[in-house]
Amino acid sequence: MRSIVLLLLAAASLSLNAGAAERVWQPLPLRAPAPAANPTTPEKAELGRLLFHDKRLSENGTIACAGCHILKDGGADHEASSVGVHGEHDGRNALTVWNVGFLTSAFWDGRAASLEAQALAQLLNPLDMGMRDVAYVTARLRSIPGYRSYFEHAFGHGEVVTAENAARAIAAFERTLVTADSPYDRYVRGDKKSLSEQQVHGMALFRSVGCDRCHQGPAFDGPALREGIAFTMKFPTNPRSPYVASYELTRDQGRFEWTGKESDRLQWRVPSLRNLKYTAPYMHNGSVPTLAHAVRVMGSTELSRTFTDAEVADLVAFLEALSGPLPEVAATTLP
Repeated sequence: MRSIVLLLLAAASLSLNAGAAERVWQPLPLRAPAPAANPTTPEKAELGRLLFHDKRLSENGTIACAGCHILKDGGADHEASSVGVHGEHDGRNALTVWNVGFLTSAFWDGRAASLEAQALAQLLNPLDMGMRDVAYVTARLRSIPGYRSYFEHAFGHGEVVTAENAARAIAAFERTLVTADSPYDRYVRGDKKSLSEQQVHGMALFRSVGCDRCHQGPAFDGPALREGIAFTMKFPTNPRSPYVASYELTRDQGRFEWTGKESDRLQWRVPSLRNLKYTAPYMHNGSVPTLAHAVRVMGSTELSRTFTDAEVADLVAFLEALSGPLPEVAATTLP
């Protein structure tokens, strides 16, 4: 009887307001879109794959992009916050790079409008890879003769070994990191056996309680754009939630830390819900250890709601269905 009730509830929720349902329930495309100024090519992606794994792109040669974004382990590093070249923590949890090609902005606060901008900013951030400036990155790349042929294959001849082209190549590689075969994707493409009854119920609950107000689109990362600015959400919206103090959720003021605008205080780019099964711990400060607890925190801080144990289990089941198999990435031999 319970299974019949669950399926009826799910069917009713998913059929209500068909236009909104189409907006929410979208499968992940097999390929990420690329900007006209930086089309994804095999040559560019291969160069980016090498650069992504090369520690020589950090100031002291100790850290590569792949050190904080471990591809075979979910694309993050399972630390509350990552450690940079000089042993300092940057204070924010490393986001997965799987499926980043579908995001409309980068970093927790959305301050980078593209993956190209994000890649270059990461190289220059003193708390991350610590390269002093663009010219220094270019000089470091030109000091490695083996890279020239890769840059020329990707960008043509001439003075193509540059920091800017390195960022373009890394971005192109990251756009190839797609996990488009999750149980959820198969379900919305028509395979109604790919989700369990519990996952279907969690899917309906996700929508009925309002999670989809922020988490929309193929990557569940929010509407594409809002007046040309990356969509952000206020977090937390319920300051009385006990989790706010226990997890220090307001110590970091979000986008305000970058812009200084009062309207940006506690505003965050809506994070993707893809592959959460692989990327604990959770929240911007990595303070929440499990996905079940993250669901409780979000219910309390964003919806002013205390989920029951059954609701938590259903929502976790659905969120885990958004995790696709991680494609293998070729072994890397650097030039």
